[in-house]
Amino acid sequence: MNRRSLIPTMLSIALLAPGIVAQHLAPQRPFGTLREQAQLQQEWLTVRLDSVLPLLMRQHGIDMWVVAMREYNEDPVFRALVSPTTFAARRRTIYIFFDRGPEHGLERLALGGSSQEGLYETVRGTQQAPDGRQRELWGRDQWRLFADMVRERNPATVAVNISADHNFSDGLSAGEWRQMSEALGQDLLSRVVHAELLPIDYLSIRVPGMSPVFRDMMSLAHEIIKTAFSNRVITPGVTTTADVVWWMRQQLSDRGLGTWFQTSVDIQRRGGNPQGPAPVIERGDVLHCDFGITALGLNTDTQHMGYVLRQGEADPPEGLKQALQTANWLQDIVMDAMHPGRTGNEALSAALAAMQEEGIDGTVYSHPVGDHGHGAGPLIGLWDRQDGVPGRGDVPIRANTWYAIELQAATHIPEWDDQLVRMMLEEDADVTADGAVRWILRRQTEFHIVR
Repeated sequence: MNRRSLIPTMLSIALLAPGIVAQHLAPQRPFGTLREQAQLQQEWLTVRLDSVLPLLMRQHGIDMWVVAMREYNEDPVFRALVSPTTFAARRRTIYIFFDRGPEHGLERLALGGSSQEGLYETVRGTQQAPDGRQRELWGRDQWRLFADMVRERNPATVAVNISADHNFSDGLSAGEWRQMSEALGQDLLSRVVHAELLPIDYLSIRVPGMSPVFRDMMSLAHEIIKTAFSNRVITPGVTTTADVVWWMRQQLSDRGLGTWFQTSVDIQRRGGNPQGPAPVIERGDVLHCDFGITALGLNTDTQHMGYVLRQGEADPPEGLKQALQTANWLQDIVMDAMHPGRTGNEALSAALAAMQEEGIDGTVYSHPVGDHGHGAGPLIGLWDRQDGVPGRGDVPIRANTWYAIELQAATHIPEWDDQLVRMMLEEDADVTADGAVRWILRRQTEFHIVR
C-alpha cells in the first residue's frame, strides 16, 4: 500500500478523537513535506507550460503573449506561470511567450525573472553605472530591451492581459501598460490584442496529475465537516457556531494547510432563525457550513447540511430529508445542463428551465474552482443574477476543468408548520475529457447528525 492510499484511513482515525489528535494521531503532513509538494507542483507547471499553453495560444490565434508585472502587484495568472518557490515577481518581471510553430515549440523568456528551474530562458540586460559597475536594466531601459525583443521576433499578434469583463484577464496595470505602449511604438501597438480567454483557459484547464491530490483534499474536507457536525465537537445547548468555525479552521492549521475564505456555520431553526453573530446550537437545529481547503496551489469549496436531533428522535424529520433530496435533484439538473461548448449563461438558462418544470424553488450560482476558489471560467449564475451574468457567464465551458456545483433549494417543511427551509449544497465536480460531469469525490445525500 503506497503513502497516498493511506491518507483517507489516517484521516478517519485521526478525526475520531479530537482531544488527542494534535499530539498523537493527526496527519501533520497529509500531502507530504513542503519539498515533496513543491516537486509535485513543479511537475504540474512543466506540463502546463509544455503542453497546455502552446495548444491554447494556437487555438486563440496568438503568436506572442506578454505578462508584465511589478513586485507585489502580480497578475492573477502569475502563480500558474512560476515555480512554487517563487512568491512574488522580481522588481519588474516580463514573461514573453512566443510561438515559433509546432516544429520548434514555444519560446519562454523571463525578462527580469528567474528561469523557474529551467523552464524559462532568462534575459538580463545590463548597463554601466557612473561608478563603472554593471547594473541590471531598470525603468525605460528595461522596456526598450523588451521592445527590441518583440521586434526581433516580429509576431503578427501581441496579446496582453487587459479586459473589461474578466478579472483573470485584466492583470496588466495601468502604469505597466503606459510604459509598455510607449516602448512598443505605433508600429507594434497595431498588433496588440487583448488576451480575453487565454488566461482564463490556461488557469481553468486541469492537468491529470492534479486530480488525485484534489480528490484527497476533498476527502479531508468531508472528514473535517463530518466531525465538526457531530457530538465530538458540538454539545447542544453549549456549543456556538463560532466554536465550530474555529475548530474547523484549527484542523487545517494543525495540518499545515490554509483556506481561501473564513469558514462559516449558520443555523435554521423552527419558529425563526436565531439572531446574532454566534448563536448557541440547540436541539432541532438545521446546520449549514461553507468550508474550503487550500493546498499545493489548489482550492476546494464545500457546503454541507447537518441536523441536531431532538430528545427522542432517531432521525431527522421526513420533511427535512425530502428537502435534501430535492437539493440533490437540483444538483443533477445543473450537471445535466453543463456541456462543453455551452456558455455558463446557456447552462444556467437550461438548468433553471428544467428546475421550474420540476417545480423546484431554487437558485443556481455555480462556478469554476481550482487555482482560485472562485476560479477562472464561466460563471453559471450568481445568487442575485439568475437571468445570466454578462461577460463572466458568456465564456464556454471547457473539458478538463473543475466546478463547484453550488446552489440552494427551498422547501416548506410540514413538521415545521410549513416553514421554508433552504438546503444549501456545494460540491466539487470534474468536467472530464469526454465531456461528462462527475463528482470529484461524492456528494452529500444524508444529513450529518448531532445526537
